[in-house]
Amino acid sequence: MLHHVEINVSNLPKTIEFWGWLLTELGYEEYQKWDRGISWKHQETYLVFVQAEERFLDSPYHRSRVGLNHLAFHAKSREHVDEMTEKLKERGVNILYFDKHPYAGGSDYYAVFFEDPDRIKVELVAPCSPKFVLVFNSVI
Repeated sequence: MLHHVEINVSNLPKTIEFWGWLLTELGYEEYQKWDRGISWKHQETYLVFVQAEERFLDSPYHRSRVGLNHLAFHAKSREHVDEMTEKLKERGVNILYFDKHPYAGGSDYYAVFFEDPDRIKVELVAPCSPKFVLVFNSVI
């Protein structure tokens, strides 16, 4: 089981605005807060965001470099993905792969992909369809 993930960010106030809203929508609760960081917790797992030091801000994050590519979260349903997509658009969040949305991950993969203020890719994915589960189970 994952205990926690810690991510350095370029602008902590923007991060708090973005992630605070998103994680609260997904059932997380604020866990810890200090002058250079904050965390949100769901059950036993928590996410930590820490303001990067000024001397490390010259190289911006890019998901194609070595390191974190993206964070994916469970949605309750396809309807939940649709509701969150609308809320993300209302908030001006950059939706990725919009031309293929909500099937950017494949025909049986219902999700919304978007970016946080540092352009970290985030994914909210609905449970697998029954058809996909049957195919998957028969392969095993």
